[in-house]
Amino acid sequence: MEDEIIFNIDVMLAKRKMSVTELADRVGITITNISILKNGKAKALKISTLVKLCAALDCQPGDILEYRRNGCDEKTD
Repeated sequence: MEDEIIFNIDVMLAKRKMSVTELADRVGITITNISILKNGKAKALKISTLVKLCAALDCQPGDILEYRRNGCDEKTD
C-alpha cells in the first residue's frame, strides 16, 4: 500500500460553517473539483489552488493536508 496525502477540506468547511458551493465560488474552481479533492481522487494540486483554498478557509496548508504513511505497523527484520 502506498503512502498518501489526505485532504481535510470537510473538517475545515465544518469549522468555518461554509458550504462546498461557497468554497468553490471563493476559490474559483468547480464543485466537482472540490469533491475530487475531498474524496482523495486528485492526482495533482496546483500551488495557486492551495493558496486560494487557504485564503478562502483562513487556514494553513497543514490544516488541509495530512500525510498518512500506510503499512507503518509492519515489522521488518
